[in-house]
Amino acid sequence: MSAGSLIYWAVALLVVAILAALFGFGGIAGTAMESARILFWVAIIALIIVAVMGALRGRGRG
Repeated sequence: MSAGSLIYWAVALLVVAILAALFGFGGIAGTAMESARILFWVAIIALIIVAVMGALRGRGRG
């Protein structure tokens, strides 16, 4: 799973959380918001790891 698809799911869950909050479903909104937050941070960490690995791999070739 790529970082791009994790960001997609984080944004999708954020939209679900906002819609659930607007319609008064507090429990669903809270759960969706926490899931979106977790997926966002996982995507950021994956992006950092991939960037560092790419930079380290690039140094050995030159």
